[in-house]
Parts: sequence; structure tokens; C-alpha cells
Amino acid sequence: MIPTTADIVICGAGIAGVSAAYHLAARHGIGDVLLVEEGSPLMLTSDKSTEAYRNWWPGPGDAMVRFMNRSIDLLEELAGQSGNAFHLNRRGYVFLTADPAQAEVYRRSAEESARLGAGQLRVHRGRPDDPPFPPPVAEGYAPGLGGADLVLDPALIRARLPYVTPDAVAMLHPRRCGWLSAQQLGMWLLDEARARGVRLVSGRVCAVDTTGGRVNGVTIRAGGQEHPVATRVFVDAAGPLVDRVGRLLGVELPVFNELHGKVAINDPLGVVPRDAPLLIWSDPVTLPWSDEERDELAAAEETRWLTEPLPAGVHFRPEGGPGAQTLLLLWTYDVQRQEAVWPARFAPEYAEVVVRGLSRMIPGLAAYAGNIGRPYVDGGYYCKTQENRPLIGPLPVAGAYVFGALSGYGIMASQAGADLLAAHIAGSERPPYAPAFALSRYDDPAYRALLDAWDPTTGQL
Repeated sequence: MIPTTADIVICGAGIAGVSAAYHLAARHGIGDVLLVEEGSPLMLTSDKSTEAYRNWWPGPGDAMVRFMNRSIDLLEELAGQSGNAFHLNRRGYVFLTADPAQAEVYRRSAEESARLGAGQLRVHRGRPDDPPFPPPVAEGYAPGLGGADLVLDPALIRARLPYVTPDAVAMLHPRRCGWLSAQQLGMWLLDEARARGVRLVSGRVCAVDTTGGRVNGVTIRAGGQEHPVATRVFVDAAGPLVDRVGRLLGVELPVFNELHGKVAINDPLGVVPRDAPLLIWSDPVTLPWSDEERDELAAAEETRWLTEPLPAGVHFRPEGGPGAQTLLLLWTYDVQRQEAVWPARFAPEYAEVVVRGLSRMIPGLAAYAGNIGRPYVDGGYYCKTQENRPLIGPLPVAGAYVFGALSGYGIMASQAGADLLAAHIAGSERPPYAPAFALSRYDDPAYRALLDAWDPTTGQL
């Protein structure tokens, strides 16, 4: 049953909306919150990524590092409260390269991240005076483990990761990174929020009453009927539909969507150990084909691209506990701005391309090229701003807020984002990075000038 009033209405029960409801109820004592979701909670995009997290972010400025450090702090708190119900780990991200020039890029980026607050950089050259190399952490979240290890000794790389290509010359291992179960995190938060009075209803917000320049109520369409709900606070947390919901308020949000895929395959040969970290190849990749395959692909205009170098960034991680065989594979080699539509569709060759690309970093995976069985391919939309930073805070309509544009980092940003949003709504003290994520940042001429030179892929794998 849909109530007729609520203190706060949140549109969207993905990880953003669910986290916002939890923080409002559990941390600010605001339990009269109505979560509105047309589908099932957490099922649209929240589980469509690697479900990973990191405090490893470039500038400009330290806003993203401070924001993610806060989010990881909160994730660790929740892991403690829940008995780590969502399997938070601290395996780290491992970047690998066969290009000596890229090793220097690693060093510069790591020094920048250290200055921004991501933690100390430890450089390992295979010398007796090297700093200690922290051992891998397979399970749990090791709160004291941070910073990064830059390994410039190929023998040390092989000793730590014997399954990677022997021509890897450098490895960068940021340590306050890992992954978790997004679905289990979200459901734990939702259960805790509902225990504190939050209500979840199935329906679609189809109108927002903004008479007088402020939020007065919303209309929810459910069961073929329209239900008015009086409220003074409305949160747009609609994921890839955040711009469409913004238009119900008469607000145009500066966002766009990209479709990103994810492939799940089995590894029955045990090529990758189950305790492996998340691994990323930093070099462009030319896919391995037989001479006959390459000639055939190159002869047709629509397939010639498969024989040309593809961008860096192919990455993967193990999925599941002991006894599992699943690997999750991702590669953003071709993305375009597009409208969010469901069901999402992916090119039929996507899984094969990703597996072949990964074999450059993990040669043993070549055993699955052309022989991957029935891979599972899904994915979701990265809703992004031009500079790939989120939108969190008030909108120009009084009582209206946005929590969106979380790109491919929604899981890791969810807790600091919800913490910040709840502070805005409750009128409590906000962190110093709050202005960096407010929609009003675009009113600053200096910020707009900065955007002209800002790489839109900043911080994105």
C-alpha cells in the first residue's frame, strides 16, 4: 500500500537510494522515508560492475581521494556491524605493463595519489634495502593496509604472480582496494533501513509537484493507478535515469550514459588462483589470431578493427569463494554515449574479444580462446558527468536533491555519497569535499574553464 505522506521520497532503490535511506534512518533518525522502485531493488545497474572499490584516484585536487577514503571507512564500519555479511576484502588492484615507459607513468601517478592522501608509496627494485613488501591478503579487509607497492623487478613480479606474462616489467599494487558483494551489501542496508521505518513501494514516480518553486509532493504510478504522496523532500537517485527524473523537477542535469559490459566465464583449468587480486593490463592489446583468422577478419570492413590495436585497460577478478570457478572479465574498448534502454544488448563477439585480450596478461587464458563454452554477458550503464565526478546535493528546486552520476564507481562511492546527501538533507555539518560534487560547481567560471582540459575518462578503468 502506498502511503499518502512521507517526510522524504527517494526515487530509485539501487545502491544509491538504498544507502541514502539507510543513512537518513540509521544515522540521522529520519525514518519516515519512502523508497520508490519500479523494478526489483538493486537489480538495474548496482550489480553490473566488478563490485570493486579503491581509494586510488587522480586529481585535480584531493576531493575524490578524500571522498573514497571516507566511503571505505564507512564500508569497514558496516562490515564490522554486519559480521562482514557482504564479504569486503582487501586484495588490492594490480596494474601490470610490459612497457618500461609505462613504469614511469606508474611512478608519477602513484606519487600523485600519495600526495592526495591515498597512502605511502613503497618502491621495490629487488635490492636488499627495499622497503617491506606487504604480503597478499586473500580474505577480510585489513584496515591497516594502505598505500601502494611499485614493483620494478620482473623476478619479484613473477614470484608474487607466477601466472602473469613473463614480459611484465612493472607492477603497481594499490592496497586500500578490493571488492565486495554489492547485492548483499544493498540488501543488508535495506533490511536495516526498513527496521527503522523506511518503506519500499513498487511503482514509478511520474510527477513532482513543484508549485511555488519547492517540492510539495509526488505522484506514483502503480497498479494502473496514480497515487499522490505529500512530501517536502524529494531525492533523485534514479541511476541511469537520473536525468529523466530531473526533468520532472524542471532541472536539466549535465549527465550522459555509456553502456559497459561484463563477462563471466568458468576457469575449470584453474589458470587463475582463487586468491588473486583484481588485475589490470595497462598496455594496448592486439588480439591473438591465427594467420588464417587474421586474414579473414582484415578482409571485411566490419571486422577489420579486430586485427588492430585495442585500448589498454582489460581487467578481471575471481568471483566466488572456495570451490568456485568463475572469473569476471571487463574491457572498455569501445563506448559511446547513448540512451539507457533495457534489456541492454552487447555485441556477440564481446566475450571472445575480452578473453583473447586478457590472454596478453594471463597467457594461460589462451586455452579458452574460441573455447569459452557459454559465457554469461551482462552489464549496465555508467551515468557520468563530463569530468566523471558525481552529483550529490541540493537542486535548484527547494527540497529537491540529487544523488547520481556515479559512473562505474557507484558501489565504492555509495556510503560517502549517502553520508554527504544525508548531511545536506538533515542540515548537519558537511565534509570539505562537498562543494566538489554539488551541481552548483558548474556556476563557477573557473571550474567551467577547467572542464575544457579535463579528461572525461579520469579515474575510470
